[in-house]
Amino acid sequence: MATNLVNLEAVGKVYGTRALLDGVSLGVSEGDRIGVVGRNGDGKTTLVRILAKLEPADDGRVTHAGGLRLGVLTQHDSLDPAATVRHEVIGDMADHEWAGNARVRDILTGLFGGLDLPGFPQGLDTVIGPLSGGERRRIALAKLLIAEQDLIVLDEPTNHLDVEGIAWLAGHLRARRSALVCVTHDRWFLDQVCTRMWDVQRGTVHEYEGGYSDYVFARAERERIAATEEAKRQNLVRKELAWLRRGAPARTSKPRFRVEAANELIADVPPPRDSAELMKFANSRLGRTVMDLEDVTVQAGPKVLLKHLTWQLGPGDRIGLAGVNGAGKTSLLRAMADAAYSGGEKQPAAGRIKVGRTVRLAYLSQEVAELDPAWRVLEAVERVRSRVDLGKGREMSASQLCERFGFGKEKQWTPVGDLSGGERRRLQLLRLLMDEPNVLFLDEPTNDLDIETLTQLEDLLDGWPGSLVVISHDRYFIERTTDRVYALLGDGTLRMLPRGLDEYLERRERLRRATTAPGAPAPGTATAATAPAGQAGSAGSVKPAALSRAAQKELQRIERRLERIEERQAALHAEMAEHATDFGKVAGLDAELRELAGERDELETRWLELAEGD
Repeated sequence: MATNLVNLEAVGKVYGTRALLDGVSLGVSEGDRIGVVGRNGDGKTTLVRILAKLEPADDGRVTHAGGLRLGVLTQHDSLDPAATVRHEVIGDMADHEWAGNARVRDILTGLFGGLDLPGFPQGLDTVIGPLSGGERRRIALAKLLIAEQDLIVLDEPTNHLDVEGIAWLAGHLRARRSALVCVTHDRWFLDQVCTRMWDVQRGTVHEYEGGYSDYVFARAERERIAATEEAKRQNLVRKELAWLRRGAPARTSKPRFRVEAANELIADVPPPRDSAELMKFANSRLGRTVMDLEDVTVQAGPKVLLKHLTWQLGPGDRIGLAGVNGAGKTSLLRAMADAAYSGGEKQPAAGRIKVGRTVRLAYLSQEVAELDPAWRVLEAVERVRSRVDLGKGREMSASQLCERFGFGKEKQWTPVGDLSGGERRRLQLLRLLMDEPNVLFLDEPTNDLDIETLTQLEDLLDGWPGSLVVISHDRYFIERTTDRVYALLGDGTLRMLPRGLDEYLERRERLRRATTAPGAPAPGTATAATAPAGQAGSAGSVKPAALSRAAQKELQRIERRLERIEERQAALHAEMAEHATDFGKVAGLDAELRELAGERDELETRWLELAEGD
């Protein structure tokens, strides 16, 4: 029987007049991996701080097992700014001692990209004081993971980690024997790591078995039972559940809750996005041209990030951009935004970006725009527009959209200066959407947003008829809101990845192995796995530049054809639904669909051959 590590008995905590926790009783046992979710401000961080005895409860009792080895990652580290990374992470271990320890090697490689800490000026001997918040965060996480614990408590551990780092951390935590309690908004991470969920809502904590997908099933079932009218039944949880069941059935490995009831619940729910209808509407709003990049070179200072890039963002395209930090994702968006905002006057270092005449761009950058702190929330939104058309006949007032984004009637009168960082991020998104753009660039839109707000944003984007480009380390958000993934692999090119982020992680792993093998080129050097298509030849040789250009052109031709196939497949599905009772018509449409699927398989195989330089 599993040993009990921590017990909370009738715990209460009040801030001002608000009860964050009211008579909460919970336990953590050996082997538990618990994810904590809930809206910002509902008490997730307070709960785990009380559990770890970092702050006292007003009522009730918190009990730790005798001799409990507890490791805690808070949102603010306690690292010594005068110390070096070596001192904080490795301690007094000799070089041969830590270098011979497989766990230490794995943690340093997983969090920093190598044992020599590439990216830190003096490697392990870098002084912590001048480092950024993200770098300090990774140091604190490495220090925690290298130690042995019975229980690890993590508050937002995926902040400042890229897709690759998050995937590594998920695998590391699954392999550890320590129990885990983790607050995070990263839903993919919750699904990968957690076996139980705590949902903090209005002073109480609801417990669920399984990861995030199981939690969505269970919560939908609970609301189905509680629902007494159709209006209650039509909620966002059902829509997300429909996407999980139809779009990613492999996500939930343990259908513990009544799956039959869940399927019945979503039987009449359409897919989250009607791609064919959105594409048609986007074409009418944008015309044929959105942004065409012709032989473009993107630089950050003297550093060349992308070269000879020819790429097209079309009407209705929903693109996710992946890539390591510093590969050029944000620089690419900025170059495109500069061209759009300047009416085509501001162009990149080389090449040209052609912008469609009807493009109305909204760009959410990583920096939160400063607003007058004296403005009220509703005033800040209404200064943009009082009503907004969200497409397909959906119109909302500024106040209604505020409510969708978690700003209730009272909160709408709060001064901007009193908002938290996450609330300001939400307000920034709101103001962008109120301006009725037809092209959206979102650079890390999920920063500081809780799961409920993310779900509301995804719901709005489902019916938004425009072109969308998203940079995010939140894998769930990328998969949920975009149709195709492109990657910047650090070799100056932009690649479409037919298998999405799974393929991106596989490519990054191959690169890591290639650059750590004996006699391998230095990291960042193009190899056969990552060189621009057509440039990776046999050992000791390089294919002619002319062939490289030919391969690049063929890649782009294949990508355009794959996009057209995807559009046609969406249209065929819509036609089949429309003529469901005409069996002759459906049979003909189905035959065309199978033919397209075969062509798509052949094209994707050829695309992979070219991308690998075969």
